[in-house]
Amino acid sequence: MKLGTVDYALVRLASAASPWMAWLGDRETAVMRSELDRIPLETPLFISGLARSGTTVLLEELTGTGHFGTHCYQDFPFVMTPAWWQKFLGRFAVAQEPVERAHRDRIRITPQSPEAFEEPIWQTFFPHIHAADRLHQIDATTEHPEFERFYRDHLRKVLMLRSRRRYLSKGNYNFTRLPYITRILPDARFVIPVRHPVDHVHSLVRQHQLFTSYAQDDRRIGRYLAAAGHYEFGPQRMPIRLTESGASRIETAWQRGDEYGGYAAQWHEVYRFIDAMRQSPDTAQHILIVRYEDFCQDPHGTLAGVLKHADCDATHLGEKNWDHISPPTRKDGEIPDAVRDQVWAEVAEVASRFGYESAAN
Repeated sequence: MKLGTVDYALVRLASAASPWMAWLGDRETAVMRSELDRIPLETPLFISGLARSGTTVLLEELTGTGHFGTHCYQDFPFVMTPAWWQKFLGRFAVAQEPVERAHRDRIRITPQSPEAFEEPIWQTFFPHIHAADRLHQIDATTEHPEFERFYRDHLRKVLMLRSRRRYLSKGNYNFTRLPYITRILPDARFVIPVRHPVDHVHSLVRQHQLFTSYAQDDRRIGRYLAAAGHYEFGPQRMPIRLTESGASRIETAWQRGDEYGGYAAQWHEVYRFIDAMRQSPDTAQHILIVRYEDFCQDPHGTLAGVLKHADCDATHLGEKNWDHISPPTRKDGEIPDAVRDQVWAEVAEVASRFGYESAAN
């Protein structure tokens, strides 16, 4: 992962001046007011779940249907003034060949590729949202009129810039705010991916090792990732704090160097929380669970189900080729039996609620 000097300076500027950037976002909104007022927010769709569960592939495939407008890489770091930033970038636009992203996971990107960039906005209006001493949930009783106005207008800007009618978000942390989001956007729909926990935890551990190695070569990496709202792996890693006891277990495991134990405890916490929401009459109707393995085995059927959940037409999906969607290959013995047993002992009870019945995948 290589950071350019200018790119990093812009990220630091946008992050350090985030309250001022929000003020500029309001000025941008005022200029665009008449246009934004004509853009309805119809059944926005949120992809949200623990990182490495297939969120990016879902985002790319859904964006490719033509129904949805979403953030893309070039929106960062001036996410809160997307129209002015895009106008500025348009003066210097050059075509770029796709390159594999820093995760080294076969996904190739350009500046126009869809990506998750809501989090800098959430961090600005809710500064505690990734704090080490606070829980990270935002529930339906929360009221923040300034944020809610800014957020709705921001979604409309994305739709206007992408010339689409339906907003699509990828946000790994948005499930922790689902009750709040569905209060301010009552017809919002959530797609929550889940992946076999042994493979999932192994992928998270590998990514943490990879991004930690990047940061050893370039100490700026952690700050860059934090500015983008990524705390899943790397030197700035922070557990998703859903309960005090759960967060303590995760942190204790990581502090003693037990990466698999910590991520397994995180998987248990996250998907227990998600399962409770899908059982609740207040939130169940907003949620569709997508198993990563089912998506890889039947991309057409899975996406058709997602589009139905989002109240979108899926008739054109039959024309697509799905050969590019497949699970990652694993070497024999890549995940030792002892690691499988350790992870499974932590997650088995919750995993069974999502149809996973053994440590073997």
